[in-house]
Amino acid sequence: MALSANLFLRQNQSLVMTPQLMQSIQLLQMTHFELVQFIAQEVEKNPLLEFPSDDAETGSDNDAQDEPYGRQADEDDRTEALSGDCYDNGNDGSASRLSEELDVNYANVFQDDGVPPRADAPELISQWKSMPGGGDGENYDLDDFVAGQVSLRDHLAQQIPFILPDAGDRLIAQQLIDQLDEAGYLQSDPADIGERLGSDPAAAERVLGELQTLDPPGVFARSLAECLSIQLKQKDRFDPAMQALVSNLELLARRDFATLKRLCGVDEEDLLDMLAEIRQLNPKPGSCFETSVCEAIMPDVVVRSSPDGSWLVELNPDTLPRVLVNQSYFAHVTKNGGDYTFLSECLQSANWLTRSLDQRAKTIMKVASEIVRQQDAFLMHGVDHLRPLNLKTVADAIKMHESTVSRVTSNKYILTPRGLFELKYFFTVSISAVEGGDSHSAEAVRHRIRSLIMQESTDAVLSDDDIVDMLKKDGIDLARRTVAKYREAMNIASSVQRRREKRALAKVAGF
Repeated sequence: MALSANLFLRQNQSLVMTPQLMQSIQLLQMTHFELVQFIAQEVEKNPLLEFPSDDAETGSDNDAQDEPYGRQADEDDRTEALSGDCYDNGNDGSASRLSEELDVNYANVFQDDGVPPRADAPELISQWKSMPGGGDGENYDLDDFVAGQVSLRDHLAQQIPFILPDAGDRLIAQQLIDQLDEAGYLQSDPADIGERLGSDPAAAERVLGELQTLDPPGVFARSLAECLSIQLKQKDRFDPAMQALVSNLELLARRDFATLKRLCGVDEEDLLDMLAEIRQLNPKPGSCFETSVCEAIMPDVVVRSSPDGSWLVELNPDTLPRVLVNQSYFAHVTKNGGDYTFLSECLQSANWLTRSLDQRAKTIMKVASEIVRQQDAFLMHGVDHLRPLNLKTVADAIKMHESTVSRVTSNKYILTPRGLFELKYFFTVSISAVEGGDSHSAEAVRHRIRSLIMQESTDAVLSDDDIVDMLKKDGIDLARRTVAKYREAMNIASSVQRRREKRALAKVAGF
């Protein structure tokens, strides 16, 4: 077979992911905090990008209103700030004006008095006029009086010298402190720590016993039962009956009150009193020293009702980052022989960023508006009227791909008259209805199950089969195992456990 070389043309289609396209996709699914960080990095490395000044944000610039994410900055904005300068270009009247200013300016430039002292206790300023910083109360800062947060380890380390005089014991105690988790539980074996330090394992157990007497009560426990036991011992309430109750917490979780009464040797009233004491204990003694920062959620979209009965969907202006493209700097530098290639790449990157931010805002607006249109009944009447919704329905309505809708709804929040929700909250599984009726949302069904259980009485505790029958009357076709799955997901006990608890509480209340 002869081989020969030929030239021919072929057309084919391929999907090419350019770096800018990949960054646009990442930009779409960023949270507000991640977006602010990304823009700050771009402004730092791109000389043509800059953040707008406060005057530009609050002023009535038409360009800034038309382009929410970026506008072209010119030199006129910078020269306006210099128009009120005290130095004029001419010399007319400069000598006389300077003389007048020197004659009337009696300000003490070199003050010897120093900064006025601040108040030691601002709440007593109105009573003690002679207190430093008293009088008008404007010379102090409340942040100066806020106590610093103390961590759990620092709090325990301050107490160790009072109970452990020996240096070797304090070294073991420090190692044990390092093994505590955020809840205050010990996550390692004291014997292993003693062997690692070359000490007797019995000494490590003895040090652990001393540490378990520290504040907060229950710290250095290795299990929930030990944590509760430590707290009960410090309250002098760890009698044999309470010891039996703490040793059988699994029976308490199942509400097996009959077995607990037999093991503890008490009647039903005493058992409920013991349960009340257990509820007053802290299962996580170290949680009050948690120093993690609580991050506030800022909604990306705000929904308000309009006078005509419709819904107004707006982007939250606080989450819209603003960035300016300095065209005048680009023209000035390239005109004076600057690096045109580098600045052209910077200009192209800056223009891409502004376009991407604008496209991101438009996409979020489209998705949020369609969700509000689909879930109008939820906004009007509550979670019972939440409709089943999937990504494909929204994507087909706004003519976008499902992956784009998924990226938009990730970590984006919407503020409605019903509260603050993540956009993914409105996408729920569809549950078929009885006799071909309208389908129901899984979240609405879970809310209905929770409402039925909350309304049940002591003599009529609903079983899962009863809940299935009541849901069918409401037009919801649901299997018993699905009801049990939803109930367990909401941490609701079974009907047997709820009946035991309600009857016990009713006897104590005297009903």
